[in-house]
Amino acid sequence: MEHLYRSSGDFSSYLMDGDAILDQYNTYLHLDALRWLPHHRREDLRAEDPNLPDLILKMGRLQSLRTFDAFPRAEEHLLKKTHSGAVVSIIGLAVMATLFVHELKYYLTTYTVHQMSVDLKRGETLPIYINMTFPSLPCEVLSVDAIDMSGKHEVDLDTNIWKLRLNKEGQITATEYLSDLVEKEHSTHKHDDSDNHDDSSQKKHEDTFGSDAEKMIENVKRAISNGEGCRVYGVLDVQRVAGNFHMSVHGLNIFVAQQIFGGAKLVNVSHVIHDLSFGPSYPGIHNPLDGTTRMLHDTSGTFKYYIKIVPTEYRYLSKEVLPTNQFSVTEYYVPIRVSDRSWPAVYFLYDLSPITVTIKEERRSFLHFLTRLCAVLGGTFALTGMLDRWTYRIVEAVTKSKSRSILR
Repeated sequence: MEHLYRSSGDFSSYLMDGDAILDQYNTYLHLDALRWLPHHRREDLRAEDPNLPDLILKMGRLQSLRTFDAFPRAEEHLLKKTHSGAVVSIIGLAVMATLFVHELKYYLTTYTVHQMSVDLKRGETLPIYINMTFPSLPCEVLSVDAIDMSGKHEVDLDTNIWKLRLNKEGQITATEYLSDLVEKEHSTHKHDDSDNHDDSSQKKHEDTFGSDAEKMIENVKRAISNGEGCRVYGVLDVQRVAGNFHMSVHGLNIFVAQQIFGGAKLVNVSHVIHDLSFGPSYPGIHNPLDGTTRMLHDTSGTFKYYIKIVPTEYRYLSKEVLPTNQFSVTEYYVPIRVSDRSWPAVYFLYDLSPITVTIKEERRSFLHFLTRLCAVLGGTFALTGMLDRWTYRIVEAVTKSKSRSILR
């Protein structure tokens, strides 16, 4: 109770309690009841204290304000706690706690925004990360070649490429850093550009070639009979222009290749692409060729992968920029025919898009988090209240029905 004022008359005091006033007899006079007081009673109150009308007016305003209360409260003795209400409350609290944790995780995670612009990069190299396995081709005959639109043609690239010899079970038996016999043949048997060749040097060259070729043929045939394969991995640094790179036996002399395989149709270029990318990885990147397996049985041919490279920049929240590339791919397989003069191979033909994509990490605002949290928790609270009322009514209906049946 709040003490409002004290009068000097017979009515000793008036106290305001809610929407009522208290007279000297400790009798509550509600505002709605004041209008029904006898006229002489109201006159006595007004004569006792001229400020009483102001009090009544003020209390009337408070009464009008209370009509806007959307959350009315009942007296404690009017409230009834039930077991069903407790169960519904526990379930509601569990649901709200779960939703709160979910919303918190959602707020703490980042999202990405994609923007496109014209690619202005010039004079840079394009890194190609390769990790492939050829289960039916020994490392001694497998070469990695590249050619681009600028006319640059490289056979058995002398860049960071490694070859792992694999046995029949796929286990590593030896490691080579581009030092296979095909390369040795290229480095040892280069023809002199001058026309001054005597017969003795030419004869010596032919003898050496024949000896090395026979030895290589013997070694490769033994490796094929033992089921040897080869794993090729490393990085190719090529010019940032359209071109292609391929794995094949093109580094072999045609005569030597014919002696080893007996024909192009017997060259098995089955392969597994463990990883093929054109730059470092970033969160959420998808390289469509990763995990690709292509196996040939009793046939052979050439695989061609047409790749469209999209230059990409990934910007972290820390403002760090990661330049890389995405790509899409279309696969095409050409079976070998008897009349074909080419040998089976695995080609990767790539071209660059003139549009670059910028991916930026962003974090959601705290206001957005609060808005979602209020919506989710408020909706759950309202639904829990509705469920509690429905449960209570159902329980009451069942209880009354049982009571009536017992009385009968």
